[in-house]
Amino acid sequence: MPRAIWKGSISFGLVTIPVELHTAVRDHRPKFRMLHARDKSPVRYERVCQREGKPVAWEELVKGYEYEKGRFVVLTKEDLKTVALNKDKSIDILDFVKSEEIDDRFFETPYYLTPDKGGQHAYALLREALKDSRRTGIAKIIIREAQHLAAVEVIGDAIVLTLLRYADELVDTAPLAFPSPEKVRKAELDMAKMLIENLAGEWEPSKYTDEYRENLMKLIKARMKGEKPRLPAAEPAPQGEVVDLMERLRQSLAAKSGTTGRKPAPKTRRTPHKKTRHAA
Repeated sequence: MPRAIWKGSISFGLVTIPVELHTAVRDHRPKFRMLHARDKSPVRYERVCQREGKPVAWEELVKGYEYEKGRFVVLTKEDLKTVALNKDKSIDILDFVKSEEIDDRFFETPYYLTPDKGGQHAYALLREALKDSRRTGIAKIIIREAQHLAAVEVIGDAIVLTLLRYADELVDTAPLAFPSPEKVRKAELDMAKMLIENLAGEWEPSKYTDEYRENLMKLIKARMKGEKPRLPAAEPAPQGEVVDLMERLRQSLAAKSGTTGRKPAPKTRRTPHKKTRHAA
């Protein structure tokens, strides 16, 4: 069993369920060290006191909030625990909302919740109730001395806690300029929809791979062996010029359908199946 990164409980109403929090994502990207170009030696980063010019040990560090240039308020671990109001071990569910109503821009980092000792039955009960109601719990949780908004939802057999951004963290779109739909011609729209339909498919996340990481590892392994890497030919960079959109759509449809005519081969239309953000 992987080690939990947090232990506490889910609480809503008078219900308390002991749970553990586990990482749900992992980073496969190769890690790099900064080296001195001259002799290829690793460069060490040190915490240096600006006044003394000497390195500072971890145990000598404190946290400070700079309220004006060069002036700080120092906060201790006890201070940070005090402002947590004894909620640093609790996932407080405040509301249960319709899952499809949550804007995807709010979602950030997912974690798995597993039942702790004695919480298996209550965990399963909450999971099935969330699944049947098609609702998501909106909760608050304190992790690493910071309070986060979070979504508590069901994916498969797991209850997943996903950290959410607060509303004031989203950039307001008002200053941005977006084109009006009024100038979109029906013929263009119909052809664009045909192209989308020809590219329609089922969501299979395993078929999408990180090609950049794969090529990077090929390069690294070739260098380790003193060989020249065998990489795919570089694609030409897309041009940003204005083009004849209708002609490009026709070319795309012809290429996708395997024909040279101006109309794509007929394709059986599938009845769309509406899904929520996460399929249970």
